[in-house]
Amino acid sequence: MTEQEFRSGPVARQRYWARSHLGWQRMGEATPNGGHRALAALEQAGVVDLLITQNVDGLHGKAGSRTVVDLHGRIDEVVCLDCGQISSRAALHERMSRLNPDFGADADVVVAPDGDVEFSDTAAFRVPACRRCAGALKPNVVFFGGSVARPVVDRCFAAVDDAEALLVAGSSLTVMSGFRFVRHAVKRSIPVLVINRGPTRADDLPIVKLDAGCTPTLTAVATALQAL
Repeated sequence: MTEQEFRSGPVARQRYWARSHLGWQRMGEATPNGGHRALAALEQAGVVDLLITQNVDGLHGKAGSRTVVDLHGRIDEVVCLDCGQISSRAALHERMSRLNPDFGADADVVVAPDGDVEFSDTAAFRVPACRRCAGALKPNVVFFGGSVARPVVDRCFAAVDDAEALLVAGSSLTVMSGFRFVRHAVKRSIPVLVINRGPTRADDLPIVKLDAGCTPTLTAVATALQAL
């Protein structure tokens, strides 16, 4: 769903929240993998100064990384479109469960990796409002058609400017919000290493490309550093 569609009215928001409610259990139970833990170890070793992630699952923080910029927001947070208050997605899920105790109970739904489900019978779903102002609630993430807040972008550009090198791990860089930092680094002659299986948008730029899996590669690097 695009940012514009979500903001278009209660029907679109009802459809989004109904489907997302069914899929939240999978997202809420996600845990970090070895790649997440390796990046946290690299931060602790003083190798990683700032981690910029396009993911919205919060798993880098759960793995132990402390200096993280969630470029596209956090799916475990909810923001009010009217007053701007940020609250817990888990708390909202509980409110939704109380308001819709039997919703989707008999449905055979398949949960996508992003937590969405294919489910069309959403007309009866009841969507809670903001506790502070009764405004409309939205996941605290940047939908397609939305934009990353300028202070967040500025912080990332400043970090690239101060970096000795830029590491891209597990991204095809298809989305410009992340690719722009690679272009900025190249423009400033800052070395860029991309670790990713398959082609990326940066392959034609003067970078170093490693076509490999992030978890085994980053784990090997972290282990080697710890052995020094």
